[in-house]
Parts: sequence; structure tokens; C-alpha cells
Amino acid sequence: MTKKQQEPSGPEPSAVHSYTVSLHYDRRLYRQDIAGSIAHARMLARQGIMTDKDAELIGMGLVAIREEIERGEFPWRDELEDLHMNVEARLHERIGEVAGKLHTGRSRNDQVATAMRLYAKEACDKTLAGIRALQGALLKQAEANLTTVLPGYTHLQRAQPVLLAHHLLAYFHMLERDAERFRETRRRADVMPLGSAALAGAAYPLDRRWMAKELGFSAISKNSMDAISDRDFLLDYQAAAAIGMMHLSRLAEELVLWSSEEFGFVRLADAFTTGSSIMPQKRNPDFAELARGKTGRVYGHLVGLLTVLKGLPLTYNRDLQEDKEGFFDTADTLQATLEVFAPMIESMTVRAERMRQATEAGYMLATDLADYLARRGVPFRKAHGIVAELTKYAAATGKTYQQLSLEEYKKFSPDFAADVLEITEERSLAARDVPGGTAPERVAQALAEARKLLEAADGP
Repeated sequence: MTKKQQEPSGPEPSAVHSYTVSLHYDRRLYRQDIAGSIAHARMLARQGIMTDKDAELIGMGLVAIREEIERGEFPWRDELEDLHMNVEARLHERIGEVAGKLHTGRSRNDQVATAMRLYAKEACDKTLAGIRALQGALLKQAEANLTTVLPGYTHLQRAQPVLLAHHLLAYFHMLERDAERFRETRRRADVMPLGSAALAGAAYPLDRRWMAKELGFSAISKNSMDAISDRDFLLDYQAAAAIGMMHLSRLAEELVLWSSEEFGFVRLADAFTTGSSIMPQKRNPDFAELARGKTGRVYGHLVGLLTVLKGLPLTYNRDLQEDKEGFFDTADTLQATLEVFAPMIESMTVRAERMRQATEAGYMLATDLADYLARRGVPFRKAHGIVAELTKYAAATGKTYQQLSLEEYKKFSPDFAADVLEITEERSLAARDVPGGTAPERVAQALAEARKLLEAADGP
């Protein structure tokens, strides 16, 4: 066997090169990347590091390139690997050797970190707007159903009657916590790394604070090595997104259950259901089901980035190229889900009578009966046992509490009196008259406060 035969052939050169290419996903950073470059060039001119004429020529060239990209006319070249080198090469083609001055005092390391932070801030703003839209849809349904009663569940078993508005407000407040997390994420992303150069800082008198103001950052990074390698702001976004998708998945699960024939509490608009390929009667809640499924995908991206970062020494390592695809997909997935949920909630039809029937069919006034006995001096634990036996009896005889006679009540405790027959779902609701409770007046007040909170939310 010859030496040539013994040596395995290597991969095709194109396959080797394509392994490092990030252009197919990092090109979406073009606006942020170009904005950073324009600010950098203008700062260099302000500091006397390049002439005003050169800075103006570079700025005009970069604006023209941005317009080319937006028209779909930019000549992308995979062999240049990424967005940054594509823009730089194109700028050289348009304005000549002057383009080479742009990279003075800058590295791709701080360049991409800056673009990613700008993008993350914008993603937070879009996410916050999506959260506010969904909160608005929930409030509209809650305000339209302030007197609608449905079973509240524990262990997916009917537990106690609650107002639908109270139930919907629970999701409003989940989303409010999500909004708080994304506002904090935006604040943490609002730190400019530009000027950190490759890792040690630039060897030129850069005015970093001027650039930060120009790019809309409220602060500059304090340590160049940390600034280059920091991706915590992406973890912040993905962690907040994972929690947010979990909340949406819980709401999705309830929509799936509530829209089923077994529950029949709501009817989703046709735009948010699909039919079956074989069963023409089906109205499948596919949009809600997809949200449940996409939640796992968002979780995966968070774990993926944590895993990328866990073993990296300072400062930049090529592993950090893997910070983008998962983040972009997470932001896209969360935003799309929010955009679907707002109109899905707003357009759904509430079947209040079906909810009411489900409330009356169960034994959800059991706690009220135990409280009734406790107010008459019966220790609550004993009262609990009495009502448990009463409930078994009622179920065995096929009666609801309202169908039992006073004599039947007294078989289980002499402390029952005629007014026990007056315990209804309405009285049960009214009894929960504590802050945060489901009493109608408390819920009306909570709705007004939620509406005020939403109207006061004017951005990050």
C-alpha cells in the first residue's frame, strides 16, 4: 500500500471553510453594526484621529451599504465569513483605501459585543410591547366578564368558585413580573463595550462616553476584558424568556382544556384553530399547542448558552460565535407567541353559562360549609370532617348541597341551621373579601388598578 493510499483524504476545502461561517445568521445585526461603525468614525474625527472628511466619507459609504442591504441588493460573500467583514469589504469597494481607517482603535471583539447589546435592547423593547398587548387583551376579557363565575381548580379538580376576571388577572400579574424581568434585562444590556478593542482597551484617546451617548447607551463598560467576554445580558434575556414562555404555556394549557368539549368554557376564533385531515368536526387549538411545544425550545437555548459559557477562559474565544442563533430564535419565538396570544385571547368567546353549570355541578361550597360550622364554634378540623361525610352522602344520593334538606344537614351536625340553605356561589365569592381575593368588589378594584398600571406603562 502506498503512502498516498494510507493517508485518509481530508474534507473538501469548502466544507472546512463553511464550518466557521456565521454570515447566515449574524447578518441580521447589520443596522446595529453599521450604527456602531458610524459612531466610531465620527468619534475618531472628533478626537483628531482621522479627518472630518474621511469620517464623512466613511459615514456616507456605510449609509449607502445599509440601504443596499435593505433593498436586498447587497452582494453577500460567504468567503468573508461574517457580517462585519462583508460590510468592511464592501465599504472598501465603494470608497477605497479610506475604508481601512475605520477599524482604528477597534476590534471585531468589541464591535460584535456592541452590536449584540444594541440588538438585545431592541429585543427587550419589542418583547415589552408584546407583553403589554397581551395584558391589554386579558384585561378586556376580564372587564367583559366581571360577574362570570367558573370553577377554580387545584390538582385539576374543582375546588372553589372564582370570578373569571380574577382568574385572568392571575396571568396579567405573571406577565407583569415578566415585564419587570425584561426591563431589568434591558438595563443590564445598556452598557457599551466599544473601546475595549481586542481585550486590553484601545491604544488611542477614544471618547467612549461620547460614543455611548451617540448610540443610546446609558453607561460604558468598566473592564475591557469583562466587556469582551460578557454575555450575561443574553443569558438574562433567555432566562426571562424561558420564564415568560412557561407562563404562556400554562395559559395555553388552560385554553386547550377550556376549549375542549369536556370543559366547553370558551370557543377560540376560527383563525386560531385548525381542522383534522380525516375528522371534519374537529377544531384543534393548534396555536395554543404550538406555544406549549415551543416553550421547550426556548428552554433549550438557555441551557445551550449556559453550556457554551461555562468553561471559557478570558477573554474572547470562538465559542462565543454560538451566542447568536439560540438568542435570535428565542427572541423570535417569544415575540411571535406574544403576537399570537393577544388576538387569540381578545377574540375568544366565553361560554359563561357553561362555566356556571360546571360551578353548580360540583361540591365547591364545601369549604364554605366548614367555615359556617367554624363560625358557630365547631373546631375547623372537626367541621372539615363533618362536611367530608356530608359530601359523601350527597354524592351517594345524587344531590347537590342546594338539594339537601335542613333535616339531612342536621343528621351530620346539630349546628346546621336554616340559614345554611342560603349558602350559594355568590355568597362564597363575596366571603373572599380580602386584598387579592375573588370577592366581586376586590376584583373590580384589582381590575381598575391593573388598567391604571397598564396605561402608565409607556416603555422600558
